[in-house]
Amino acid sequence: MGPVLAGVLQLLALIGALALAYVPLGNYMAKVYSSDKHWRVEKWIYKGIGANPDTEMRWVSYLRGVLAFSVAGVLFLYLLQRLQGSLPGSLGFSSIEPAQAFDTAASFVTNTNWQSYSGEQAMGHVVQTAGLAVQNFVSAAVGIAVAVALVRGFARSRTGELGNFWADLVRGTVRVLVPIAAVAAVVLVACGALQNFSGIHEVGQFMGGSQQWNGGAVASQEAIKELGTNGGGYFNANSSHPFENPTPFTNLFEIFLILVIPLAMTRAFGVMVASVKQGYAILATMVTIWVGFVALMMWTEFAHHGPALQAAGGALEGKETRFGVGGSALFAVSTTLTSTGAVDSFHSSFTGLGGGITMLGMMLGEIAPGGVGSGLYGMLIMAIIAVFIAGLMVGRTPEYLGKKIGSREIKLAACYILVTPALVLIFTAASVALPTPPNSMLNSGAHGFSEVLYAFTSASNNNGSAFAGLNANTDWFNTTTGLAMLLGRFVPMVFVLALAGSLAEQKPVPATAGTLRTEKPLFTGLLVGAILIITGLTYFPALALGPLAEGLA
Repeated sequence: MGPVLAGVLQLLALIGALALAYVPLGNYMAKVYSSDKHWRVEKWIYKGIGANPDTEMRWVSYLRGVLAFSVAGVLFLYLLQRLQGSLPGSLGFSSIEPAQAFDTAASFVTNTNWQSYSGEQAMGHVVQTAGLAVQNFVSAAVGIAVAVALVRGFARSRTGELGNFWADLVRGTVRVLVPIAAVAAVVLVACGALQNFSGIHEVGQFMGGSQQWNGGAVASQEAIKELGTNGGGYFNANSSHPFENPTPFTNLFEIFLILVIPLAMTRAFGVMVASVKQGYAILATMVTIWVGFVALMMWTEFAHHGPALQAAGGALEGKETRFGVGGSALFAVSTTLTSTGAVDSFHSSFTGLGGGITMLGMMLGEIAPGGVGSGLYGMLIMAIIAVFIAGLMVGRTPEYLGKKIGSREIKLAACYILVTPALVLIFTAASVALPTPPNSMLNSGAHGFSEVLYAFTSASNNNGSAFAGLNANTDWFNTTTGLAMLLGRFVPMVFVLALAGSLAEQKPVPATAGTLRTEKPLFTGLLVGAILIITGLTYFPALALGPLAEGLA
C-alpha cells in the first residue's frame, strides 16, 4: 500500500467513526445541559463550593463565575508549581521559576497548554496530576459552558437568563468529560500507553552515557488532553512519544478524541434550538474547511522533489515513521484547526507551505471544528457576521435563528473577531522589533519570523502547539505568551456572553419569504467564504513575510 493511499484510508476511517458518534453524543450533550435534575455526586460538589445550581444567571453573573473560577485556577496552579520542590512525588525536580510558572498556569487554565518546558525534566507527579490534568478537565468544561450559554441566548426569548455557570461546569466535567476520558484512557493503556507512578529509571548505555525515562499517569492525561482539546504533553516530544502515542491505531484514535466533542456540539446546538438542520449547516461548514485543509496539507507534504524524498514517500523530516506523512498531516491539521496543540510531528520541519497551513488553521479562530465549546461559539459569531453581510447585500435587517442582528449584536461580534488578530500582530511585531527577543529564534529570515508568528498565533488562539525552533523559556516570551493566552481566552468570552444576554432578551421574529434560510447549502458556502476572506485580509501580510515567502522561495 502506498503512503498516499494509506493517508486517504485513515481519513475515511476517521470520518466514519466520527459519523457514528455524532448523533448519540450530540443528543446526550443536549440532554445533559437541558436537564433540571442533579446527580448525587453533583449535589456534593455544589455543597462543597457553596453554589446553588438552580439559580438562573444573567450574562454578567455568568461571566463573573467564569472569571472567578479561572482566576482561582491560575493562582492554585501557580502556587503548586512554585512549591513543587517541597511536595511529595516531585521526582527530585525543583520548584518552577516565577515567569515560567505564570506562563504554565495561564496556559493550562485557558485550555491552551503551551509548554515552555520539557515535562519529563520539570514536572513531578503531583503537579502533573493534581495541577495540569485537573485543569485539562475544568478548562474544557468552561469552554463548553460558555458555548451552551450562547446557544441558550438563541433558544430563549424575553429573558436575560442564560442558565447557571456552576451547574454547567460540573455537568460538563462529571457527565461528559470524565466518563469518555476514562474509557479512552483504558483503550490507550491496552494499546501500550504508560500509566503508573514510578520514578526515574536509567536505561541503556550509549555514547558514554545513559538515558533516563520517567513513569507517570500518562494515558489518563493523554485521554483528556485530546478529548478536551488541551494538548499539553507529559513528555517534551508530546504525541510523537511512544509512551503517549504507541501505534498508528492510537494516533488515529487520538485524532478521533480531538474532533468528536467539537463536532457533536453542533448536534447539541441543533437540538437545543429545536432545528437540527441548523446544526447540520454549522457542521457542514466545519467539515468543509477541515477536509479542505487536510487535502492541502497532504498535497504539500507529499509533493516532494529529488530522489531522497521520493524514496521516503514524502517529506519525512520531523515526522514519526510509525505514522508517516499521511497520519502526521491529518494530526497536524486536526490539532491546529482545534484548540488542541498536541503534535505527533514537528511543525517547524514541515514544508514552508505546510507550516503556513498549520498557522492559517489557527488564524481562522479555531472554529473548524475548533475547541470544545470555543469552536461552536466562534463559528456562531462568524455566522452572525455572514448573516449581516447577506443582509447588506439584499438591503434587509439581518436575522439568525429568529433573532434580529442589530447594531449592538454586530458590534459585539465585530469586537470578538478583532481581539485575537490584534494580540497576534502586536506581540509578534514587538518581539521582532525589540533587540532581545529575536535571540530566541533558532533560524533567521522567513522561517525565523514564522517561529515568532506561530508562537503568538498559537498562544492568542489558545492552541498551544509550537514551531519548536523558538526558545520560549525567557522572561519576555513567558510573560507575553501568558498575557496573550489570558486575553485571548477571556476577552472574547466577555463579548460572547454579552451577545448571549442580548439575544435572550429579544422577542422571536417570525420567518418570512425574505428571511435568509441559514440551514441551506447556500448559507454554508457564504459562511465558508466569509471566514476565509476575513482571515485572509487580516493575516495575509504577516503570512507573506513568513511561510509564503519560505514556501515560494
